[in-house]
Amino acid sequence: MHFYPTPTPGNVAELADAWDLHPLLREDLLAGNQRPKLERYGDVLFLVVRSARYDDTREEVDFAEFHILLRPHAVALLCKSGKWIDGSDGTTISQEDLADPERRERTLLADEHLLSLGPEAVVYRLLDAIVDGYTPVLHGLAIDKEQIERQVFSGDAAVAERIYRLSQEIIDVQHTVASMTEVLQALRGGFGKYAIPDELQTYLQDVCDHLARASTHTAELRDALAQILNVNATLVAQRQNEDMKKISGWAAILFAPTLIGAIYGMNFDVMPELHWAFGYPFAIALMVGFATLLFVIFKRSKWM
Repeated sequence: MHFYPTPTPGNVAELADAWDLHPLLREDLLAGNQRPKLERYGDVLFLVVRSARYDDTREEVDFAEFHILLRPHAVALLCKSGKWIDGSDGTTISQEDLADPERRERTLLADEHLLSLGPEAVVYRLLDAIVDGYTPVLHGLAIDKEQIERQVFSGDAAVAERIYRLSQEIIDVQHTVASMTEVLQALRGGFGKYAIPDELQTYLQDVCDHLARASTHTAELRDALAQILNVNATLVAQRQNEDMKKISGWAAILFAPTLIGAIYGMNFDVMPELHWAFGYPFAIALMVGFATLLFVIFKRSKWM
């Protein structure tokens, strides 16, 4: 197995010359930020896969991209993100780790029986570890989804932004899982043509089952967040409606004395109350009484 923790253009050129790789494949090996895919160039199988790790502090999913080259009796693994499957620094893995039996567990090369099935077994172990890594990611997203649900009903105004950010992370995971599903389906399609051992086919089927559960869980999380967003929008609209009721109620209460003041502020010569000794107290009492009556009515109607 050829391992490149931080592949440089020089490493890629050296590998491409040694394996006589197709020019298009050379370009793909140099490029990054690719979605999972599977391509064949003669006797060389090229896979792009992405592992995931959830950072609960930032509420973000960190993806690591891997390029895998498989040919008869040889495998090359390029860590395009400089990270290993568990999110650790890829440079901490050396060629000695690949060769030392006591340190091969982390590099997924410890199962000698499985590796006896051929280089395809190395690809299976990588895919199995990557797909298993999706489970804690989805678990972390599910916990944050539950926290958001409580935050929505508590009336926190900042929850909408959190919903949008978490939805974007789930969408990214869903795209990765969907692409990985296509990769595994393509691998399964070549079982018969490339004489993959039955035992390895069984192992890969188990990986497909795990990925199917991850896909279902991801879709459920996305639907749940969409429903939470709708509920939050409804609650916000209800709170705004309640605020509008209060504003309208106070506007009506303040309108009452304004109306009375406007009537008696008109400059007509014939207005009996203007020359009445109790005219001013009467107007004030009328204002206060009218406003109080409206306040009581609105209070009983739960507008205040």
